[in-house]
Amino acid sequence: MSEPSGRMPLFDGHNDTLLSLEATGRSFWERGDQGHIDLPRAREGGLAGGFFAVFVRDPGMELEAPPEPADAKLDTAGEEAPEGEGQTAAPDPASISDRYRDPANMPPPMSLEYAQRHAMATVASLFRLEAASGGRARIVRSAAELRRCIDDGVFAMELHFEGAEPIDPEFDALEVFHQAGLRSLGLTWSRPNRFAHGAPFAFPSSPDVGPGLTEAGKALVRECNRLRIMLDLSHLNEQGFWDVAALTDAPLVATHSNAHALVPSARNLTDKQLDAIRDSDGMVGVNFHVGFLRPDGARDADTPLDVIADHVDYLVERLGPDRVGFGSDFDGATMPAALGDAAGLPHLLDTLRGRGYDDATLGRIACDNWLRVLEQTWGA
Repeated sequence: MSEPSGRMPLFDGHNDTLLSLEATGRSFWERGDQGHIDLPRAREGGLAGGFFAVFVRDPGMELEAPPEPADAKLDTAGEEAPEGEGQTAAPDPASISDRYRDPANMPPPMSLEYAQRHAMATVASLFRLEAASGGRARIVRSAAELRRCIDDGVFAMELHFEGAEPIDPEFDALEVFHQAGLRSLGLTWSRPNRFAHGAPFAFPSSPDVGPGLTEAGKALVRECNRLRIMLDLSHLNEQGFWDVAALTDAPLVATHSNAHALVPSARNLTDKQLDAIRDSDGMVGVNFHVGFLRPDGARDADTPLDVIADHVDYLVERLGPDRVGFGSDFDGATMPAALGDAAGLPHLLDTLRGRGYDDATLGRIACDNWLRVLEQTWGA
């Protein structure tokens, strides 16, 4: 398998780059200093592609100005905040944090019409990226296409929904979005919807914070299995996790979550959950957001790369080296300053080499484990 720009290829389980491009108006094709991913920085760091998330902000939280700083999806309490918040036109960060920290104090589910309108616009922006790429980037709809992109040095973009709000109870929209390229779906973000309840941004907290899937949510799991859409368990609360585990016939996957035993955030996974992922031959993508990495839960960019390595070590020990990857949360969270952005990924790989990981194992963690689990879920 060829290596873009001489770097070990890395495929990433989660980014919010579509949101960042919308918020800032920056170019994806020119190297910039806003956000975390553009094509030149991806090439520098060996980033071969990733899951491009479609996220619908709650009504009243639309972007009205470019965020400052670029990672202003996060609130000041060290927790991932709703996209579009944390900027001058947004509410006070303390009230934002409160809104998504307490499961009993969440906003009501948004309307289907609103969610579909905004999701359609974001999906269209991904299509426009592909069209403007001149063959440099491609939306992948199969594991074979993903492999070809990595081999050929074409940047691979996988269409992912972070929250099922745009999906109607009859699943007509699911069929349409699947035909358009949707290949992975998070049942919920950290708020309730018609299908499930999310894990709030609470620290310290167990992820066992409320009810699981609704009947519609259970039906959605079965439909995703039928269409071979990967189900993402990041952001789902613990009871929802177990409901999915009891229903799905696919590997259990959390695209951007960490170890609760190291950092007791409600967004991280307990040992029991990790064992279920291992037993299903699924995987976890390690999230680079400092608030989910640091034992104190603080949003502090002065966080060494060894803290990411601690979570990789723990997950490899618990799951095995074939079930761990990366799910950066680039363009949606505060990164360790030592990493910075996609161009800094070789520094993380060097840190892991210093922990004793050889290049064969790093190749599995960086890319091949995602290829394996997506092939198992989507088909060859």
